Amino acid sequence: MGTPSHVAPAHPQKPAIFDLAVIGGGPAGTCAAITAVRAGARVLLVERGRLPRQRVCGEFVSAESLALLAGLLASSAPALLSGALRIPQARLFFDGHSVHAPIDPPAASIARFDLDFTLWQAAQQAGVSTRVETTIESVTGSGPFTLRTEAEELHVRAVINASGRWSNLTPAGPDPLPDQKEKWLGLKAHFSERSPHPSVDLYFFEGGYCGVQPVELAGSREGRVNACAMVRSHIARSLPEVFALHADLSVRARKWQPLMEPVSTSPLIFREPEPVENSVLMVGDAAAFVDPFIGDGISLALRSGALAGECLVPFFKSEISLAEAATQYERAYRNRLLPVFRNSSQLRRLLRLPRPLRKSVGHLLETAPALSRLLVRMTR
Repeated sequence: MGTPSHVAPAHPQKPAIFDLAVIGGGPAGTCAAITAVRAGARVLLVERGRLPRQRVCGEFVSAESLALLAGLLASSAPALLSGALRIPQARLFFDGHSVHAPIDPPAASIARFDLDFTLWQAAQQAGVSTRVETTIESVTGSGPFTLRTEAEELHVRAVINASGRWSNLTPAGPDPLPDQKEKWLGLKAHFSERSPHPSVDLYFFEGGYCGVQPVELAGSREGRVNACAMVRSHIARSLPEVFALHADLSVRARKWQPLMEPVSTSPLIFREPEPVENSVLMVGDAAAFVDPFIGDGISLALRSGALAGECLVPFFKSEISLAEAATQYERAYRNRLLPVFRNSSQLRRLLRLPRPLRKSVGHLLETAPALSRLLVRMTR
């Protein structure tokens, strides 16, 4: 009888160790990861979905964040910015009024499909370790942290949550604001349009709005617009239903042909920003969701991601504690970013005024261009 072969005992795989885990591969997460890795941190970036993909988004990058975006991309994708369509004007259509206001300096129209993937590649080139189609199932500890996926265990010194409004890691938060008790739905699709006007056009109606702007996809040169709507779910549940709610938009949309399958998201809930939760830094929509008509969602994502990464650098260098870094981030977030949320809340209340009052406001804006320019500046 032969000697039985020896079977070595199985040894569990040692947990991977990083300075920072960033959960979520959108603009906020990639921006935070790139900022931290450039400062010398060992960074892991985890995305639960596939890339690239379409997301419900206005695809509008305000000028204030273009320099930040250029720095993140460095030389990895200069064409994304240099070739981006510029948006020098905003046009608002509501209650029979048409209000035009300059956007100075102009914003850039960049498809999220291209933006997210380009930033992800820039993070990889900068030295960030990445995982796709990977869900972080749990986060335990308050610094250091243990993260678990289906396949591995990770030990990290700090965590940034960039997983968006709804994930197993983003707390539900307090009740919605008083005017948000009904369910809001987000819808988006691209359509063909010959020679679209170089403006972001906002069509307001009872129960929602739809924004339309020209956009290009990499490798595609046809006339294309992005239509992105926010609407109460009992009023409309599809983009054709949304278009029918505004006479001018309905006429414009008759000539469109769809260029992609629509994407949607719900519910959309507005609440006060929560920049820190259980020692985890919250960025982008995980911290708070801003009104889409403000046009600052991508900008806020980039700025909050960069801010979180910057505030953690002294912690990685053992100059301050994680608690101190979190406090600095929360203070900076509230000083620099919270005004945008407060201004958007004021504008949201303005749009919910009774129709006669809104018409008076519309007439005032039409006859006083300085007020229209102020309206645009309020969201910057």
